[in-house]
Amino acid sequence: MFSSNSFFNFSQKVNYKNEILAGLTVAMTMMPESLSFAILAGFPPLAGLYAAFIMGLITSIFGGRPGLISGGAGATAIVLIALMKSNGIEYVFAAIAFAGIIQIGVGLFKLGKFIRLVPQPVMYGFVNGLAVIIFIAQLEQFKTVANGTSTWLSGASLYIMAGLVLLTIAIVVLLPKITKAVPPSLIAIIVVFLLVFGFNIDTKTVKDIASVSGGFPPFHIPAIPFELNTLQIIFPYALIMAGVGLTEGLLTLNLVDEITSTKGNGNRECIAQGAANITNGFFFGMGGCPMIAQTLVNLSAGARARLSGIIASLTILIIILFGAPIIDRVPMAALTGVMIMVAIGTFEWVSFRIINKMPKQDIFIGILVAIITIWLHNLALAVLIGVVISALVFAWESAKRIRAKKYIDERGVKHYEIFGPLFFGSVTAFNEKFDISGDPQEVIIDFRDSRVADMSGIEGLNKLTERYKLAGKKLHLQHLSEDCRTLLKNAEEVIEVNILEDPHYNVMAN
Repeated sequence: MFSSNSFFNFSQKVNYKNEILAGLTVAMTMMPESLSFAILAGFPPLAGLYAAFIMGLITSIFGGRPGLISGGAGATAIVLIALMKSNGIEYVFAAIAFAGIIQIGVGLFKLGKFIRLVPQPVMYGFVNGLAVIIFIAQLEQFKTVANGTSTWLSGASLYIMAGLVLLTIAIVVLLPKITKAVPPSLIAIIVVFLLVFGFNIDTKTVKDIASVSGGFPPFHIPAIPFELNTLQIIFPYALIMAGVGLTEGLLTLNLVDEITSTKGNGNRECIAQGAANITNGFFFGMGGCPMIAQTLVNLSAGARARLSGIIASLTILIIILFGAPIIDRVPMAALTGVMIMVAIGTFEWVSFRIINKMPKQDIFIGILVAIITIWLHNLALAVLIGVVISALVFAWESAKRIRAKKYIDERGVKHYEIFGPLFFGSVTAFNEKFDISGDPQEVIIDFRDSRVADMSGIEGLNKLTERYKLAGKKLHLQHLSEDCRTLLKNAEEVIEVNILEDPHYNVMAN
């Protein structure tokens, strides 16, 4: 159980000014993105804002990582487009709630720890690809839609948009050199808003995306038939959404851990994300997950506690209920400039500086993950492919390291001292080390500096034992660690080997 102090981080010294200002800034940058993703996936626009409020509030209070910002994210919304088109919004809300149940299960069974299997090159590729996606998404604001056709801005409209974006970027870059008392992103948004409002400049505003006016999220039970066929329809989408959300969420959590030099709780974050998505499914929200861009905005504004996320979510609710007339007039150029700076800050520029020091396979993996992330917009698939390729590369490199030192003792017994693990990748090289026809009647394989790692290794030993037996020779295994002995004992029906007992050999604990 969590104590109240540790749960809400009351023991942590909170800079209330930074937290409040960061929360306001995050709310400003989250709204247009949530609206855009909701429209993209076929939801009513308010479903995106409801998701930003619900996800942000629940995960900020109960999540495993202070400073982490969750909302209606594009990564999860994209997963649901096909279900929306084929079965409609009611099935989508059911899938969102079911995805939340899966995420809670992952947290309860403490499976969040498997994010540790993501190698650093995959992290570089994931973050760099995401930075490019964030940047490219901002280019859409330089387009206009007329008669259903999207075209690039031109003439005065283009110059005004570009000028306001550059002004926003300049404020974000230069203001910290003057003062760090207030978040530069928030000041940039306010300055550009006052400039456009004061001089009545004709430029794109939040209202051009969608209206943000509405009421409190309504309780709604998805109107679907409760039968097995329904489960078969929604389960694949729920599973993918849960996987995408948790992958992006846990990677974001790791990123925040590195930035803040603190440690978050991945399993607790999984449970909080699941609870938030279940709530979304019953309160007309499009669901979501942690949002890297908004999290980085939050951290860059100086937030380190849970308060900023709570402020951001409550600000969005207040805007939905009362503040729409003002927020509708916020220039998209200001928000675009802030998000461009977020993209620049997200990119791991250090990966360029160390690229000539990295192994070639790591460079390839990082670039591949970035390309898949940008091309498919599927962060979970990109990370999964990166992890699989990294595992295969590791297996191949480990397989090449198996070696054997050979000698014959004074009794005429030949010894093979094995170095390196015996597993599926190294079995072939292992078998090539032995000269069965030329070996004496008795052979000892010494595993002091090796271990049998899997069933392929057992099968390799089985075949080797049979070959020596057919040659009328005896094979012994020596210095097997305790886990190897257990593995062989469990496979007694498959293999029969002679294990030499060595009373002077101490088994190393795991």
